[in-house]
Amino acid sequence: MKTTLDAKLREVFPDEVVNKRLSLVQEVARLPRFISEYAIKDLCGDKPDPSALALLAKFVKRFYPEPKERDRVLNELMTRGEYTLLDEFKVTVDPKKGLRRVEIPSLRIHDAMIMPSILEEYKPLLEAGMWGTATLRYQPPKFGEEEQEQTPIIIEKFEPLQYSNIDLEDFKRRSEMFSTEEWVDILMNSLGMNPDVYSERSKLLYISRLIPLVEQNVNFVEFGPRATGKSFLFRNISYYVRLYSGGQISPAVLFFHGTYRTIGDIGVRDCVVFDEISRIRFQNPDEIVGKLKDFMESGEYERGTLRRARSGCSLVFMGNIEVQGPLPVEDYSTIMPECMRDSAFIDRLHGLIPGWELPKIEQSDIHLSQGYGFITDYFCEIMHELRKESYQYHISERANLYADRGKVTIRDQKSILRTASGLLKLLYPHGRFDEEALRTCLDLAVEYRQRIHDWLCQVSPGEFERKKLSYSLR
Repeated sequence: MKTTLDAKLREVFPDEVVNKRLSLVQEVARLPRFISEYAIKDLCGDKPDPSALALLAKFVKRFYPEPKERDRVLNELMTRGEYTLLDEFKVTVDPKKGLRRVEIPSLRIHDAMIMPSILEEYKPLLEAGMWGTATLRYQPPKFGEEEQEQTPIIIEKFEPLQYSNIDLEDFKRRSEMFSTEEWVDILMNSLGMNPDVYSERSKLLYISRLIPLVEQNVNFVEFGPRATGKSFLFRNISYYVRLYSGGQISPAVLFFHGTYRTIGDIGVRDCVVFDEISRIRFQNPDEIVGKLKDFMESGEYERGTLRRARSGCSLVFMGNIEVQGPLPVEDYSTIMPECMRDSAFIDRLHGLIPGWELPKIEQSDIHLSQGYGFITDYFCEIMHELRKESYQYHISERANLYADRGKVTIRDQKSILRTASGLLKLLYPHGRFDEEALRTCLDLAVEYRQRIHDWLCQVSPGEFERKKLSYSLR
């Protein structure tokens, strides 16, 4: 069955899939998966021999320096005048001073220069940034020259190491050639997981983690034990995702930096993920949580001189929870920071994924994919394009939401529609689905929102009465 599906996938998507086993090779272990798979396919082909992998290892070692090698690289750049570097580059523009500043993370540089012609060709550098290889040129300041506004390093050439010119309609047409069961297994392989060790329900739970990446302004929370792949997925699935894992976060990096006048991650990313949420510390927690509440409700935020910025960024909050048997034994609220434990914040969450139901990823030869799936970089771009579409109208046309007691609130309705819309996009990107498919997606959407409501009843029983959310199809 696996061999047959692999062959069919390679026939239908010959240039967009890769043997996921190759992602585990040590030669590219340091690279994010959305870059390593592209590099393997582009530089080595589908079945690389040892010499090709050795060449790839040399490429990564040479052009993707470790943090400790920063000064060595800068010294080589100053000595030779030129250096080629693999990194994620992001450009900001300061019209007041007429400057374009480039961020080069591996060198901890935030104010390099770039040729305007490169920006003309590669516009994403000005948006979320791009991964690629850049030729850096060192331009030493002349003797007696006043202090420069920028680091004397300029990017003269740039080659992207990611897909461009994605044809979403072509992807949709080809996706129709697979049954739902086949497509679910393809998605699991594409995410790096072996579908054979997951039940049908756990496959849907795992895939539903992607909903914030294909649907705008979705706010999810997931609690589960360690080693279930929460961080692994978001760290490797997309360069449009920013993952914070513990540590301190400031309003400047999230929303808007007043000094540099740069938009924060919520303004430029498709999804911002707060991993190890109990270990995250916020500078000015009242300001951050207040702005998060505003953004989670309206999709807009403001800070300082930035007035009412709009963003489709989704938010995901993840935490580890103690489990005994099949169920968690901790109160959800104790996992969240104290500033996020009030009902006003929790009510803005659209769903709670039961990560405790997913199996632990413990053995690579058993739990990780050994078959073919979409190149992560390609699939990342597909998900980015799917965010521009919505199935919410089609769902609301065919489904009525109701509760056995109380009422279905606007937030309940918004939560269920967005979650179901996102899952439909993932399972049926071509847009053709029957009643059974719609029920599958609505069942999960209602379940996720029901879990949020039950949590609210515990946090604020005087304000929220218990009710059972449900739906009927017309």
